[in-house]
Amino acid sequence: MILPVQIHLTLPAWTQQVVDMQRRYETPEEQVMLAIELSRMNVEQNSGGPFGAAVFTDGGRLISIGVNRVIQQSCSLAHAETMAYMTAQQRLQQFRLNAIGKKITLATSSQPCCQCYGATIWAGIDTLLIGARSEDVESLTGFDEGPLPADWVGELNRRGIAVQRDICREQARAALARYRELQGQVY
Repeated sequence: MILPVQIHLTLPAWTQQVVDMQRRYETPEEQVMLAIELSRMNVEQNSGGPFGAAVFTDGGRLISIGVNRVIQQSCSLAHAETMAYMTAQQRLQQFRLNAIGKKITLATSSQPCCQCYGATIWAGIDTLLIGARSEDVESLTGFDEGPLPADWVGELNRRGIAVQRDICREQARAALARYRELQGQVY
């Protein structure tokens, strides 16, 4: 048996029709609502779990998106945030995104889990915008979000990452609830 020398992860085809790469998403609400719409569509299209994320430069220019693809790609790392980071890193040919000299924002439909929290530290993110909280994710979906430092927001702040929580939280919670509603039918 030969070991694979290439890893191939993909975003669903529907994302090409839903995402407008030319549009400016100028406010935190617009940025998080894109992430929420991605999470909602991912559930409705049966292409992954109820999580979406988007990477922006200052001025609201969209660099990349990500949706949860764990089951479809047989990869526990294929969370929405990590998919968005990897896509942005490939597009910019830069492993530390803010090394391009611009401020970088990650908008996510839900608070990053322990894995995505760590990835956020290393990806070169200046601002993290969050819709639903981890307790919303756990109570509405049953997913285990894993342990975070007690003062996780403070730790990100100390590393130069500004955090804004509860942006469009009710809309984000609705996407999680829709996943729970369809879970028996879809997965």
